[in-house]
Amino acid sequence: MKNGKLERLAVIGSGTMGHGIAQVAAQTGMDVRMYDLSEEFLTRAMEKIRGNLKRRIDKGRMSTAESEEILGRIQPTIDLSESVTDADVVVEAIPERMELKIECFEAIDKHSPATALLATNTSSLSVTEIAAATGRPEQVVGLHFFNPVPAMKLLEIVRGLRCVDATVDKARAFAEQLGKEAIVVKDWPGFATSRLGIALGAEAIRMVEQGVSSPAEIDRAMELGYRHPMGPLRLTDLVGLDVRLAIMEHLHRELGEQFRPPALLRQMVRAGKTGRKSGEGFYRYD
Repeated sequence: MKNGKLERLAVIGSGTMGHGIAQVAAQTGMDVRMYDLSEEFLTRAMEKIRGNLKRRIDKGRMSTAESEEILGRIQPTIDLSESVTDADVVVEAIPERMELKIECFEAIDKHSPATALLATNTSSLSVTEIAAATGRPEQVVGLHFFNPVPAMKLLEIVRGLRCVDATVDKARAFAEQLGKEAIVVKDWPGFATSRLGIALGAEAIRMVEQGVSSPAEIDRAMELGYRHPMGPLRLTDLVGLDVRLAIMEHLHRELGEQFRPPALLRQMVRAGKTGRKSGEGFYRYD
């Protein structure tokens, strides 16, 4: 940290959320180390970032020189200890499985500086439980980014049971540094955004299941009637039907019957129709 600014970020996981977080941080001048299990994953992530920046160049929002500077601030690595060793902030963005996150945070705790802000990008799992895997749960917070990270302004800060005010303050400063608008919520299943978003998405899927209307008509109802920028079914395709199913199953266990996954959602996931990433969900993608 220099002059009150967080300078070095470690991103654990280079998937959709991980490389988006890395890109945004590098755009704001941070030095980023992005970790993943293989060079192949990292190469793919860097290609995605390069493509995102190229679109900004094509629209006249960025110069080629600026793009190269941003890419130069991102260092891919397959060495987790190297990625976190001098980080001011560590953000974990690996798959939504508690056992993986606990294992990851045990390693982060071992190798990162004692003063680092440790964060998980989980959208629904218990931040308190993840924090308990470390010897410093008071320094662990949820930082729930939204997809696509470069475009979405919101950052949901999730405060676990043992998280202290200083950690929340540092998380707010990090959000501001990235140009995000932060809200702070209690560590409760689904937090605020996932709980509300999943409830709307689940009901939209049930409406398709019951033949109330088509996905396009249901989405237009929310876009035009409630000024949502994207309808709940197209958003489900973007997030991934498999991801939405996993979150619903978790909230069903934690909160009750209102979050029981619709049968149609299970069938579509079993059929491999997981949304945009598979080429088909509630819509087809060529």
